Amino acid sequence: MPLHPEPPWSKDHPDGAAHRRTEGHRTLTEAWRERVADAPDSPATVYFDGVMTAREIDDDSDALAVGLAELGVGRGSRVGVHLQNIPQYVLTMLALWKLGATVLPLNPMYRGQELRRLVEDAAPVGIVCADTQVGESRRTLSGSPVQWLLSTSDRDLQSRDDPRVFTPAERSFPSSDGDLVRLIEHHRGRRPPRLELTGEDIALLTYTSGTTGPPKGAMNTHANVLAVTSTFGAYVGLRRDDAVLAVAPLFHITGAVINAALALLHGCRLVFTNRFHPEVVLDAFTEHGVTFTIGSITVFNALSESPRATPESFRSVRALYSGGAPIPPATVERFRERFGSYIHNAYGMTESTSGVIAVPPGEVAPVDEASGCLSIGKALPHMSARAVDPSGTPVPPGAQGELELSGPQVVPGYWRNAEATATTFPSGRLRTGDVAVIDHDGWVYLVDRLKDQINVSGYKVWPREVEDVLHQHPSVHEAAVVGLPDDYRGEAVVAYVSLAAGTTATETELVAFTRERIAAYKRPREVHVVEELPKTLTGKIRRRALRDPDTGTPAGGPRREGGNDT
Repeated sequence: MPLHPEPPWSKDHPDGAAHRRTEGHRTLTEAWRERVADAPDSPATVYFDGVMTAREIDDDSDALAVGLAELGVGRGSRVGVHLQNIPQYVLTMLALWKLGATVLPLNPMYRGQELRRLVEDAAPVGIVCADTQVGESRRTLSGSPVQWLLSTSDRDLQSRDDPRVFTPAERSFPSSDGDLVRLIEHHRGRRPPRLELTGEDIALLTYTSGTTGPPKGAMNTHANVLAVTSTFGAYVGLRRDDAVLAVAPLFHITGAVINAALALLHGCRLVFTNRFHPEVVLDAFTEHGVTFTIGSITVFNALSESPRATPESFRSVRALYSGGAPIPPATVERFRERFGSYIHNAYGMTESTSGVIAVPPGEVAPVDEASGCLSIGKALPHMSARAVDPSGTPVPPGAQGELELSGPQVVPGYWRNAEATATTFPSGRLRTGDVAVIDHDGWVYLVDRLKDQINVSGYKVWPREVEDVLHQHPSVHEAAVVGLPDDYRGEAVVAYVSLAAGTTATETELVAFTRERIAAYKRPREVHVVEELPKTLTGKIRRRALRDPDTGTPAGGPRREGGNDT
């Protein structure tokens, strides 16, 4: 009997998805070598007008691996990658994997103590960073385990220099420890010795966002990444002629795995546009014939807000996916009505090596009648998803419980943190902290985070349900609901919204709108209209920032009555 048996609804998976695994490959480097052998001259990366074939990527990552080995990188070493979405990112990833080393993705916006804290925990031997950040990074990391900084310019490997992305700046100089492109040229033609790695070698050491405490490093193994790229790629029917847009940041698990690794190992073109800019991304869709991407809902909201966006912008698309946060049904419908493209929900965590639950391509996700939640999809092949009560006992279909995951996609634990590993992975099963409902057909509905539940006079209120109602208002662009202390009720429901460009809505109007649609105890006592909601750098709304009384104005701007025209 298989360790992770297929659930009854696995017959509904896209054809072949349950069987297209990569048992023949133990490591990511083995899978990459097969891709190169199959089609060495096929385009592998596109960066504005710069195109690199699979053979060129392989040769350059070989040369880079030789250079990194001379800097002391070996099997088990950690190396930080502190870059935007540029081709040098995947060159570095492949080079490190060829050495048996671990990629430490670092948010390029991190500065000071944010960066130092992760570096102290992971102890990387070196960091690859932008040439514009060498001076500041060297000051921040003085006295840390980091022994060297290798720099690169985001203007390299392309010549278009789009002024929307590459703004005029002071001249930057390479790090005294070396420049990535020059290092490749210096070692061109050389190859590192082949290592016999295993699926248990750590490919990525990816840190959680730290929303419930200090960030923890999830140990994403080669086997974990292969499990996700094989199942997700087969699930969405990825083909060799597909163009995958790297719109999710590669320092995040979704970008690193479901954008970068997925495209690299499936023989697709991986399209880079540097940091996210709506108009630049829209141009990339049409210029490069993008067929697949996954990004946060804030990305699709920004695209839909652009006056340049038309149905023609997405004519080449076969599947759009959104992860990071559940999507309100009204948002999905507005996007489809305007552009003709449906945004499929997907769900995953750093600890599950990204996407493990998704809406099958071409299908419309159902809405749970009880909660009003749009389904996040069905568990992918070889992933067991169940809702459990506090004791870990599965609850019946249709009942709420904590979402628990198990399968080859789930990491073995946290880096040097046995206590957190034991708490989060009892018996090897991932306790997600998310409240979910799973119906008889296997559709998963994410109700909310356990820690975000609001208690109003003894009644339970899930912020998600109230937010979905607010999103039905034509003027609401984004919404977030939190519970704040209330002397009479214990907690009061309070909402914060930003408005769509060119629209208006008063706080009184929005309160009245909810009054007509949800039970009295769920209605927000207050609705604050703000310029912008606070978000993480990956686009997730930060409810905790809204609950913090010390933040002053709760959400990035003053309260106001008019429309949001930013």
